[in-house]
Amino acid sequence: MADKEKILIVEDEFIVGNDLKMMLVKGGYDVCGIAASVEQARTLIAQKRPDWVLLDIILKTPTSGIELAKELLQRRIPFLYISANTNQQTLEAAKATQPYGFLVKPFRERDLFVMLDIARYRHGVETGMIKEETLTVPAETTLDPDIIGSSTAMKKAQEQAGIVAPTNTSVLLLGESGTGKERFAQAIHKNSLRKNKPFITVNCAALPISLLESELFGHERGAFTGAVQKRVGKFEQAHGGTLFLDEIGELPLEAQVKLLRTLQEKEIEKLGGGQLTKVDVRVIAATNRNLEKEVAEGRFRLDLYYRLNVFPIALPPLREHKEDIRPLALYFLKKLSDNAGKKISGMNETVLQTLEQHDWPGNIRELEHLVERQFILADGEQINSIEIPTSQTALMHTAEKLETMEEMERAHILKVLKACNGRVSGDMGAAEVLKISAQTLYSKMKKLGIKTTYK
Repeated sequence: MADKEKILIVEDEFIVGNDLKMMLVKGGYDVCGIAASVEQARTLIAQKRPDWVLLDIILKTPTSGIELAKELLQRRIPFLYISANTNQQTLEAAKATQPYGFLVKPFRERDLFVMLDIARYRHGVETGMIKEETLTVPAETTLDPDIIGSSTAMKKAQEQAGIVAPTNTSVLLLGESGTGKERFAQAIHKNSLRKNKPFITVNCAALPISLLESELFGHERGAFTGAVQKRVGKFEQAHGGTLFLDEIGELPLEAQVKLLRTLQEKEIEKLGGGQLTKVDVRVIAATNRNLEKEVAEGRFRLDLYYRLNVFPIALPPLREHKEDIRPLALYFLKKLSDNAGKKISGMNETVLQTLEQHDWPGNIRELEHLVERQFILADGEQINSIEIPTSQTALMHTAEKLETMEEMERAHILKVLKACNGRVSGDMGAAEVLKISAQTLYSKMKKLGIKTTYK
């Protein structure tokens, strides 16, 4: 670091603040002070003019770190949060202040410096101090000819993908199932400087936890029972290229920790191997889950979320850009006709209007499958009628209203507890009414997040 950047630490726990200071000084930073309250921080900011602020959210003072963050945002002083608190209300309030990162306690020196590097890079790009490397392409070049859609929502998603594609920045694709996340990931790779290197896909939802580590990082022969030969993991396969982590929200917590370490340190350790292997991989992740909600409920690590969420792109559900239904349907029909001996030139207006009136809960994938079905059934040169399966449609339309078995069980237990005035065991207790043991009921309540106060 040519010029030492000044960092102010806002932390009311002396040991944590002092440890942070030692790490930062060792890393070449100038720590201009440690403030135990927002009031002290304001004074030090005025006196020292720090370049960055490391800010704890929960302080043992009337004013929280989030209140100071709002002031920092107005004064355009970049900051990162350091906290162990990840409840949903706090997370939403913290996100609204637009931090450049989030470090979850406890963390290592390496975690701190990587997060600072990412934060500095993002701030540099936003302020124009860092010019990202770009490809020279003709102005009329589209992101991907197979991405169909001229609606405002689709244009915005394609523009964002086009901007980020030539960089090495991590991308997080957000959207419902069937909205084209994998297609966008492939397009970003094809328009990147890594386009001649591998594009490797990992479906995180399809891998059992027992095989996940081996699949991602590889293993040596004899690493575990059944490992009869050496295996190269997905990270190593994607070296120099792009790794697409589909359904990242399904990744178990223990695997998230190892993934975070790999992303930060850019090195892997195979199962059964003692050596670290450097990997150069750009990561594109995708999910149909609300990761912020997953973080708040303890199912997804906040630091991994911030590590992946450097450049999010939201893909709209098809019901929100119905003007693209017609060109999409005709595109799928032409593709089928070109690849089969059967030639069908188009669809009549009634069919197209029927397609446009449907809400497509399965999104683009559902539309593609329906067009393929009608293509197979058609006996002329044009599709003149179409039937959208009502049973499947009805189920999908009501999917948001339907409860899971877990939700139903929780609601029923709460109902019984209320009727029993909160009494769990004994005569006329909820366990007796439910015809299960009190111990079983307590276990279910713990699993379902029902407190003994139940209200």
